[in-house]
Amino acid sequence: MPKKKLVYSLMLSCFSLAVAPFVSADPLLSSSTKANDYAERAAERAYLGKIDLGWLIAYIIQVLLGFLAVIFLVLMVYAGYNWMMARGNEEKVNKSLATIRMAIIGLIIVLGAYAISYFVFTYLPFSGGTLQGATVM
Repeated sequence: MPKKKLVYSLMLSCFSLAVAPFVSADPLLSSSTKANDYAERAAERAYLGKIDLGWLIAYIIQVLLGFLAVIFLVLMVYAGYNWMMARGNEEKVNKSLATIRMAIIGLIIVLGAYAISYFVFTYLPFSGGTLQGATVM
């Protein structure tokens, strides 16, 4: 049961770090308390209207891939710890090696997904990126 709590707390920490750029400690309300002023200031703080859909999707994919990289790191540390604590038990060593292999395969898949999403959101026409130095519209 304590392992589940540790995993849940790590997931919550990663999620809160991913959401941190959208949250600010500054108060949104100034001397004016009208609802429209509040909505406009909240939209400015959240950068609504200044970003396009492609950028938002790319950011969400970037956060998810970063979260998967953290999971890879946790799996590697966990497998290494289990390997060290195996104390020569061949079954536990093989289980740790299998965990390391699967984590590396997962990392390769995540890096491939990152490369594909980077290409899609940088070089395809709908992304607003550039192709051979020319701006694509």
